[in-house]
Amino acid sequence: MPDDQMLAEDSTELRRAVIDTARAMNDAGINVNKSGNVSVRCARGRHAGLLITPSGLGYEEMQPADLVFLRLADGSHAGGREPSSEWRFHLDILRARPELMAIVHTHSPAATALACHERGIPPFHYMVAAAGGADIRCARYATFGTQALSDYALDALADRKACLLAHHGVIACEVSLPLALALAIEVEHLARMYLAACALGDPPRLPDDEMARVLAKFEHYGQPPQR
Repeated sequence: MPDDQMLAEDSTELRRAVIDTARAMNDAGINVNKSGNVSVRCARGRHAGLLITPSGLGYEEMQPADLVFLRLADGSHAGGREPSSEWRFHLDILRARPELMAIVHTHSPAATALACHERGIPPFHYMVAAAGGADIRCARYATFGTQALSDYALDALADRKACLLAHHGVIACEVSLPLALALAIEVEHLARMYLAACALGDPPRLPDDEMARVLAKFEHYGQPPQR
């Protein structure tokens, strides 16, 4: 976590933001029904952890009290709900990547279609750099909810903010819930464009030096922070 960024406290407002993000996934067409999950880094008193959507509960009926707080130290939780079945990779990603604050996991159709062929997204378009590197990798397959899946996801996310999961879906991570959602939407958009480009044949790739220039420009892209 950046030194100048305070860890948000678990609160009703933050819980509503997680629920709003989960509902927005479905509204944006990158998720359906109860699939996918959302988490955000936060604290409960002196305990660092994360809030995560519960297992098997529809987003429209979800209430703030339904979210589950997991301690970062040991993954323990308390309350009436069980955390998402994918809590392991949420916990492991936030442990391993202190600069990341929020995770959105979807089963978006185009990106998942690529993942079902165990294919990532190569540098066919410069916006692939939005995920933090010259490509968007596809993690190896493992059964959902397992430690193996979490391990493979961490490997695919090395120096990246998004990856595909073979025969499964997408993980997008960022410094806030809105940015994590936006990245998940961008990955799906790129997957649709890549599939369309593949209809004309294997699209040319941008060279490594060009992707390096794009990544350098992305470091300073956008508006400066408001003081």
